[in-house]
Amino acid sequence: MTTPNETPAGWYDDGSGRQRWWDGQQWGVFADEARVPAVATAPAPLATGATGPKKLNVLALVAAIVAVVGFIFACIPGALILGWILLPIAFILSIVSLFLKGDKKWLGIVGLILSIVGTIVGVFVFLGVVATSFDDAFGGGDTTVTQLDDAEDDDAPADDEPADAEQGTRENPIAIGAEISNSEWVVVVNSVNPDGNAIVSDANQFNEVAPSGSHYEIVNYTITYKGADSASSSEVTVDVVTSAGNVVNSFDSMVVLSDEFGFEELFAGAAVTGSQAFLVPDGETILVRVSPGYFADEVFVKP
Repeated sequence: MTTPNETPAGWYDDGSGRQRWWDGQQWGVFADEARVPAVATAPAPLATGATGPKKLNVLALVAAIVAVVGFIFACIPGALILGWILLPIAFILSIVSLFLKGDKKWLGIVGLILSIVGTIVGVFVFLGVVATSFDDAFGGGDTTVTQLDDAEDDDAPADDEPADAEQGTRENPIAIGAEISNSEWVVVVNSVNPDGNAIVSDANQFNEVAPSGSHYEIVNYTITYKGADSASSSEVTVDVVTSAGNVVNSFDSMVVLSDEFGFEELFAGAAVTGSQAFLVPDGETILVRVSPGYFADEVFVKP
């Protein structure tokens, strides 16, 4: 077959009974070799394997950014609440972003991980803030002991020692008259009367008589408040520990003394002195245990 040069490109019979590609100037491959339909039209361009850029997963990017910011705020005590607002938002956005089409889904995974870890970190930061605030509010700082001998000797420096040192423990109690103090309270045990039955009987006719095999001991002490604003004397706790190891509280028996402590409100510099009665088994000695404020270190005093 002869084909004039002006014959357009396409698939034609080249005279052998087979379809062959004519590009307008010369013959090309046979149709069965090219594996394309033998039609009198130009073949579709072959795919080169190139694809267009994938769409960016914007939600995953936003989730990662929110998670990072929330994580940072969760580590700052003063901005903790912002972290707790942003981290749940980042968590939800991360979950949703993983189900959307788009590139860089790993940003959603990053946001998901940061939102979970940030929440855990925020919990620990919150607990630390609560513990510190609780200690500031009720602990009153480290408890110190000033011995009576040092207090009476103007030439000797005050001997302040932490309550967790040897002095003030049950094994090595301090003497009556020593100051037990922290940043808010000063407590001084003035006296311990081991024969308090008569005092209890005279104080109120409705007071319980000490049962057989026990007796009352009267502890007199002074509380001074030196903190800010005001506080209740009930924050200071005083009880006794017997030689057998039993703890005796003043409310274990129905006894009212004429100078018993109540719930006095004290401002800075104010002091109050009173007594409490403790029912102690006969034949046992006691140590007075003092805690100058809620959760403050306890100090033992020997009568």
